[in-house]
Amino acid sequence: MIGVIADDLTGAAEIGAIGLRYGLHSQILTNGKSGGTADLICVDTDSRACDPDEAARRVAAAANLLHKAGAKWVYKKVDSVLRGHAVVETEAAMGQLQFNRAILAPANPSLGRKIRDGRYFVKGRLIHKTEFARDPEHPRTSPDVLDLLDKSRVFPISVCDVNGTLPESGIGLAEASTSEDVMRWAQRIELKTTFVAGGAEFFGQLLASLGHKEVSGGADEVAFDEQEQELFICGTLSDSGRRFLRAARRERTPIFSLPVELLWGAEFSGPAIDAIVRRIVVAFQTQRRIILNSGSTVARDRAVSRRLVEFLGKLAASILREVDVKRIYCEGGATSAQLVRQMGWPRMTVSRELAPGVVMLAVDPEHQRFLIIKPGSYVWPEIVFRQASAEDLEPDDELTVQ
Repeated sequence: MIGVIADDLTGAAEIGAIGLRYGLHSQILTNGKSGGTADLICVDTDSRACDPDEAARRVAAAANLLHKAGAKWVYKKVDSVLRGHAVVETEAAMGQLQFNRAILAPANPSLGRKIRDGRYFVKGRLIHKTEFARDPEHPRTSPDVLDLLDKSRVFPISVCDVNGTLPESGIGLAEASTSEDVMRWAQRIELKTTFVAGGAEFFGQLLASLGHKEVSGGADEVAFDEQEQELFICGTLSDSGRRFLRAARRERTPIFSLPVELLWGAEFSGPAIDAIVRRIVVAFQTQRRIILNSGSTVARDRAVSRRLVEFLGKLAASILREVDVKRIYCEGGATSAQLVRQMGWPRMTVSRELAPGVVMLAVDPEHQRFLIIKPGSYVWPEIVFRQASAEDLEPDDELTVQ
């Protein structure tokens, strides 16, 4: 069994889907307890928004759990643009598993996320000139990759070229401009002496370097019932999220938003939640697809952003207890994790990979209920929902309900 520790649910699911791609039966754990059998177990510590001490504690506990469960090796999944506590969590896992050297390879060149000459690029632009600079929790305000990292408590950190010498100890941050660079990093690693951490692409290349073979399957095998009810829960206002909502309006899909007063500190009381739930339940009587989103304004304050995610999760869970929606689509790691907690889903099986990072999880196989999740900055593939084109920029708020 291979173990993975991820700091959010979308990251855990993304790695689980890569495992599935290589023929591994993959499970996601969200309650810190092992159970069942799987080739790949991904533990979601939900620690990206924690303080560093709590994040380290959760990761150490997850590493201990996976070690006791018999993991042959453990991978620390970090955010590809290094949001959260990538260094503190990597060090916590290293300490628990008794490593004094790690390679941290977060870049995903196949998605345009590259590290070159010590700087981070997203689709050819320096990261501090992209939408990641506006992230409410972890704004990326510098292109220097070392500036993007949280501070080490134990080990020295150095930026390493793919052709360079690995450090004897400490954390080497791997530069990668191409997928071939990521592959070469994977082929250089000796797992007995070096702890591995990074993004999704590095994990896939590690599997390939260990002899795992890709198997057929994925989006082409998914048969979407056009009559099945669907609930979309959009917890981000990324560029891709805005395009998705524009396309939805053009398709005349009903969109319900959180009350704007929540941005100013208003409480989301039980009666207010019930009122919106009743309206959505009525809408489902005539509509197959409903979209629930956090609102049209970005919450710049971290505390407000977290409260909106909590409210969105509570509202979505209340809807799902009233309507037997079989396919639930959730955008954003924090939003997905909040929904999973509200619904009490401790263990999920990876069912399909619809596109890189877009993963279908079986949350209730007996009743054929699935949760499909993706990071906020990724797009929904065409099999899920037609994306807005560059011309689809005219707002149409007629069906938006505050």
